[in-house]
Amino acid sequence: MVDFEHREGRSSYVLPVLVSACALPISMLFWIVNVTYSTLSPESSNFTEGYPVISPWRWLAAIVIPVLLLVWGLRKGYVAISGAISGSLLGFILTLTNFAHLMALLTFFVTGSKATKFRSAQKKKIEVNFKEGGQRGWVQVLCNGGMAAQLGILYLLDVGCGERPVDFDKYYRSSWLSIGILGAFACCCGDTWASELGMVIGTGDNFLITTRKRVPRGTNGGVSWVGFLCSFLGGLVVGLVYYITVLNTVDTAMLQLAAPQWPIVIIGGFSGLFGSILDSIFGATLQYSGVNEDGLIVGRPAKGVKHICGKQILDNHCVNLLSSIVIALTFPKLANIFWP
Repeated sequence: MVDFEHREGRSSYVLPVLVSACALPISMLFWIVNVTYSTLSPESSNFTEGYPVISPWRWLAAIVIPVLLLVWGLRKGYVAISGAISGSLLGFILTLTNFAHLMALLTFFVTGSKATKFRSAQKKKIEVNFKEGGQRGWVQVLCNGGMAAQLGILYLLDVGCGERPVDFDKYYRSSWLSIGILGAFACCCGDTWASELGMVIGTGDNFLITTRKRVPRGTNGGVSWVGFLCSFLGGLVVGLVYYITVLNTVDTAMLQLAAPQWPIVIIGGFSGLFGSILDSIFGATLQYSGVNEDGLIVGRPAKGVKHICGKQILDNHCVNLLSSIVIALTFPKLANIFWP
């Protein structure tokens, strides 16, 4: 029994790493396509991307802010040691790229942690493995922030550091990468709000997103109208904070010549909503859900567990990671199409 649990625990770590490793060449491919497009496009002469030198103040901020976040997360019990260290590395990368990227991370982490702790006593009666506050480890950080970290590194390699408005005509590559980072965090935040708040707000059971069959709260793939609203609001908050950061950090002259920035908020909201829907579809089909003899939701088959839905192919971490990858790679193109 001990060996079986050890293998199960080890596999839950290996699979997210493999998925992240597969996402790296995909994101690199998208980056190469975007670089080629912006170089060969007739409008490429309008691009004003550059490689500004990273100032000592930005280096200092990239060290101090993640450390403060690490200490706060540990004191509140929101992260484990491994999660704090890996989260600090993520914060370091995003602070070097763009302060708006950092604020998207902070918004997701703070609001997501608060949402996880909301009515925790009630959640313990629903999920067998619920942890108050989350206590996120490095695997959770990888699955929620791994895609954003990859895009952040590409941002540094491609356009350097610094704040830029979202404008696909003048700043195509930085806008593409920034919307990808925004979409990844809005997706994760929206899904967290939907699952953590939607689970304990409202009355009645959820319905399975693939069949509309009524299922117990906490079931993977189980959704509710309250959950959909929470997912949209979660992404909207990330978009709103990103938008406010852009208005206060980007050079005024650049903003006056750039396209309107308010669609950032809308992109955040829909990234949260569609990210949550995608997560639910993956959860209902590729993630096992069952109810044990005590009426608690479990994520693997065992004696006395009644199957509800899904196959035991992915765990919750991989589902989150896959959803953020899809949103991060598709929403920049959608934003480019619909941006006013």
